[in-house]
Amino acid sequence: MTVSWRGVFPAVCTQFKADESLDVPATLKHIDAMLEAGVHGFVMLGSVGENTTLEPAEKRELFKAAVDHVGKRVPVLTGVAEYTTTQACRWAADAAKLGADGLMVLPPMVYKSDDRETIAHFRTVAKATDLPIMVYNNPPAYKVDITPEMFVEMADEPKFACIKESSDNPRRITDIINLTKDRYVIFAGVDDLFLECVMLGAVGWVSGLVNAFPAENRLIWDLVQAEMWKEAREAYRWYTPLLHLDTHMKLVQYIKLASAECGYGTERCRAPRLPLVGEERERILSVIRQAIATRPKLKK
Repeated sequence: MTVSWRGVFPAVCTQFKADESLDVPATLKHIDAMLEAGVHGFVMLGSVGENTTLEPAEKRELFKAAVDHVGKRVPVLTGVAEYTTTQACRWAADAAKLGADGLMVLPPMVYKSDDRETIAHFRTVAKATDLPIMVYNNPPAYKVDITPEMFVEMADEPKFACIKESSDNPRRITDIINLTKDRYVIFAGVDDLFLECVMLGAVGWVSGLVNAFPAENRLIWDLVQAEMWKEAREAYRWYTPLLHLDTHMKLVQYIKLASAECGYGTERCRAPRLPLVGEERERILSVIRQAIATRPKLKK
């Protein structure tokens, strides 16, 4: 199954009201800001979208609203992050009915599956949908590693179209390409390894900090595509202290705080995530505000 997915795909923040209920209009307003900056697609209900804190009905409401709002201007994918394979299949089927262009499928939540169980999970979800799948590999966060050898084994399922590689090891991209050639579309999935990953063959970027800095994020992408490496490195060096925020356990709180400081939504998360306080809050704000004060000048 061939997909045309390329470029910057924000892992979109889910906005909440003061009572922690969904704020769909605020989420759509944030999507508009990123569309205006020229992003190439969206991943709704990923890790940054606080997928596992939403009830099934809330997921359906938010995702349907996003799909209808974007209106096929760019692809809209949904995260599939469920505790059981059956639940993952159910959401995959629901997402297709709601107009999804694809699925970003994670390993089962909580339970640390072994290689056989992991592959069985992904294959079973693939059988439950006609949509193309981005396989999300993030062993630092989810403690399940989908190795290059496992991608070789999975290559006979055509719905596995894309890999979001977040293993924290850019060498994996070369290993995957050496073993599978051009079988998979590969996306960078760790913000502060993007430039390294694209040099090695990644053709897309599922990004968290793009929620806060969509124009600058697109700038770096455009510089890379133009092979303006000197300028790309300079912009990337400015961006990297912010991109490091994507690799912390509190990445959702950090990214939402950065987005709020830039005028996009609020920093409000659902418990058990709590607002940042004290020294930690001031330290993260310092990083964000320094970046805002020194951001690259963008041409109109």
